[in-house]
Amino acid sequence: MTTIIIEDEKPAARLLQRKLGKLNVAVSEMLHSVEEAIDWFSNNEHPDLIFLDIQLSDGLSFEIFEKVDIQSAIIFTTAYDEYALKAFKLNSIDYLLKPIDEDDLEIAISKFRTRIPKPAVENKTLAIDFEEIKRMLSNPFEKIYKERFTVKIGQHLKVIPVEEIECLFSENKGTYIHTIENRNYLVDSTLEVLEQELHPKQFFRVSRKYLIPMKAIKEIVVYSNSRLKIMLPTYKDDEVIVSREKVTDFKTWIG
Repeated sequence: MTTIIIEDEKPAARLLQRKLGKLNVAVSEMLHSVEEAIDWFSNNEHPDLIFLDIQLSDGLSFEIFEKVDIQSAIIFTTAYDEYALKAFKLNSIDYLLKPIDEDDLEIAISKFRTRIPKPAVENKTLAIDFEEIKRMLSNPFEKIYKERFTVKIGQHLKVIPVEEIECLFSENKGTYIHTIENRNYLVDSTLEVLEQELHPKQFFRVSRKYLIPMKAIKEIVVYSNSRLKIMLPTYKDDEVIVSREKVTDFKTWIG
């Protein structure tokens, strides 16, 4: 079984690759744009399975299928509203709504393995109506943003609503949630991915290290080199500084 990922956000692609590895699914290639995918499909044997994001950096991924006759099964990975997804789900294996749940991922893989006969994967193109999908995507759909995190603590799982987050930060190649209870929890993601998963009106990436919610800001202090310093209720491990290139956007964000 050969598998590729088409996803423009490289951290998200790597995270999906790790999750697939836990299910013994090896990813042979990761593609990040429409142009790159068209070139790859034109010069390589098509895989059995594609994990396909809808919006890529240079356009909708359906443009790939206008140029190349894809002979692969497809599992959508997208942040579009679930009601829109139901409308074009019929001819795909499944869709996975971001952030991708590992249980849902395992179910999707099982569907592929049990419901799609191998000859069909090898010899036929799935009858997905990409033009219909594109027409539906021309209408605005509200993106679904993350409302909670599930973190592992020993043998236990803890659910953390986004309302309890004071900040998110990166440290020593790890990403952590700091809560209003003054506790830190390691999460299996990156700030780059989380920045896309959290509502932009509620959370702002003030620097490479910190992502903070509006409601957690206790005080804003003018800092050196035209920067700003954010005071949070309980987080005292380090100074939370709005980087100079982010100051203008931050001021717009806070209104």
